[in-house]
This record gives sequence, C-alpha cells and structure tokens, in this order.
Amino acid sequence: QVQLVESGGGLVQAGGSLRLSCAASGRAISSYAMGWFRQTPGKERVFVAVISRSGGNTHYADSVKGRFTISSDSAKNTLYLQMNSLKPEDSAIYYCAAAYGDWNRDIVIVMAHEYNYWGQGTQVTVSS
Repeated sequence: QVQLVESGGGLVQAGGSLRLSCAASGRAISSYAMGWFRQTPGKERVFVAVISRSGGNTHYADSVKGRFTISSDSAKNTLYLQMNSLKPEDSAIYYCAAAYGDWNRDIVIVMAHEYNYWGQGTQVTVSS
C-alpha cells in the first residue's frame, strides 16, 4: 500500500507557473501507474496528466497539453506536475493518484475509477 501527499499548490497570476509534488511512502511509485487529476466544486474529478509504471509513456488532457508536464523521480519516490502558462480555468483541487494492476508497464490509465490510492489534494488558484 502506498501513501500519497501532495504539495506545491497556491495562488498564482494567469501566465504564471507552479510545480506540484506528490511524495509517496510505503511502496515505490514504480509499482504503479500514476496520475494527476483535478476537481472543481460540483464537478467530477478529471484526469490532467498520467504516466505509466515504466515512466516511458505519458498522456495529457487536451486542455493542458503543451503547458503541463508530468514526471517522476524514482530515487525520491515523488511524482511531479510542472504547470506553465496557467489560466484561471486551471483553478481546482489537484490530486495525485496511484493505480495498481496487472497491466503492461507502459500502459497509462486515464479513468479515475481505476486508481486505488489518492492523496488529500492541493488547491491551485489562478487569478486573472
């Protein structure tokens, strides 16, 4: 079982940048497909960026493609989300998640219900 703790959220002006971190403990993140999701009040949690267990494959929501970058550091057992050119519509609570299953190491998982473990979330607010 893995525990996930996000950090790095905050208030930033439009056009600015933030880097979210997700520190994992209990098990290596290389055992999991990992992802970042976000949620706004009254709406479902949606995927933002995901990365395969191997770290070799990534996938992004169209709304963030070219602006956000997901990465992982196995030595630090930490997942990151670099967010550039932020827009007010990026404002949300961002969650880190881990999915454990018997799938190919290069598979990326975009469906929230496939994820077994979630962090507590970190608030990102982008002012216009």
